[in-house]
Amino acid sequence: MQRRDFIKYLGCGCCAFAIPSCTSTPITNRKQLKIYPESTINANAAKAYIAFKKKTKMSKDIGTLNMVKRIGGKMEKAITYYFKSKNLKDPTNNFKWEYILVDDDKTLNAWCMPGGKIAIYTGILKVTKNEDGLANVMGHEIAHAVAKHSVERASAAMALNLGTAVIDIFTGGVISRTRDTVGRSTGYDVLKVGIFNPFTRKQESEADYLGLAFASLTGYNLYEGAELWGRMQKEIGNKTPQFLSTHPSPKNRIRQIRNWIPQIRVQFPKIKNI
Repeated sequence: MQRRDFIKYLGCGCCAFAIPSCTSTPITNRKQLKIYPESTINANAAKAYIAFKKKTKMSKDIGTLNMVKRIGGKMEKAITYYFKSKNLKDPTNNFKWEYILVDDDKTLNAWCMPGGKIAIYTGILKVTKNEDGLANVMGHEIAHAVAKHSVERASAAMALNLGTAVIDIFTGGVISRTRDTVGRSTGYDVLKVGIFNPFTRKQESEADYLGLAFASLTGYNLYEGAELWGRMQKEIGNKTPQFLSTHPSPKNRIRQIRNWIPQIRVQFPKIKNI
């Protein structure tokens, strides 16, 4: 049995032990396993966001923070409008959007927690260069939350842990004995590299596509999405920051983004009055 087939089989088997919820991602319609409650993820993310703000230095650059909020506000409205216009459920209807600008010029990073909690680090501004570039980064990060990637990851981990326990029973404790012998971290690293990294890269590519769609709906320059990843590569050189550790390679990413743009501009035209 191929590894991918095994994971698919394992996920289906675990649904028998948990509340099954096999859904599809918005727009791309990729099948997802969602057995971990989204409400729990969002609540924990909100708590983590509050804790992060308390211990992290915030930028006093009001102009840039207002730009972040302006981009985010446009995308909030565009996403809701798009799904309502298609008579589809708005995946952000339970979001409580919030935006912060982190004072850290050395870190090239940006993220969006489940539920719409967004952070932009000042270090990434030297790569985004302008509002269009920043909009493409924010679109990508927002896409992770819209596509419920965190819920999907938590569900996959839950299914994997449950499935491993079941297999351990059937094999007479082989997994437990191996874990005790070689150490838990080794087993975790094997699973991460062999299973979760390819899956995560699929999510990153999906976020690229959805992010371009959101940037298109709000009227931003999509080609900046390709240009900024070129600038990112020049900035980091041979080093790969944690922000990009599971992303597609820059060359493949730029090529794929450029290939997507003509289709996306037609399928997701700018919404008026956004």
